[in-house]
Amino acid sequence: MFTNIATLALAASLAAVAPALADITIEDAYARASSPKAKSGAAFMTITNTAPTADRLIAAASDAAMRVELHTHIEDANGVMRMIEVEDGVPVPAESSHRLMRGGDHVMFMGLTRPFIDGDSVTVTLTFELAGDVTVDIPIDNARKPRPMAHGKMN
Repeated sequence: MFTNIATLALAASLAAVAPALADITIEDAYARASSPKAKSGAAFMTITNTAPTADRLIAAASDAAMRVELHTHIEDANGVMRMIEVEDGVPVPAESSHRLMRGGDHVMFMGLTRPFIDGDSVTVTLTFELAGDVTVDIPIDNARKPRPMAHGKMN
């Protein structure tokens, strides 16, 4: 009897989590290294949250690097752009998208365990506060150039 109740409870909890994963989608993802012998790289993508509740990307992991962190760029008091870790995570608004792009929020790979070669891919697990883990195979495209966006910004 206890086994049946435990099994039902587990099934119900998994059913409650499964729809949340469908609320987060990853589009237009690509990764790149700064050079063929680089020790670091970055991934960029658009994260779409179709849920009626905001979520937050709180971590990333991959065996492609010794450390994987969420980073962004900020301008210091002297007007110099600096890259920093985003310790509180990256917000993804309800029923909206957030773009990880060059010069902004991105996934940073430090201490690459293998070269990022054009045409290969890197598997990354993105951890969201509410949706949980989303694993993505991200193509490596070292030649990709930023696309112009509105207001002259690049991504």
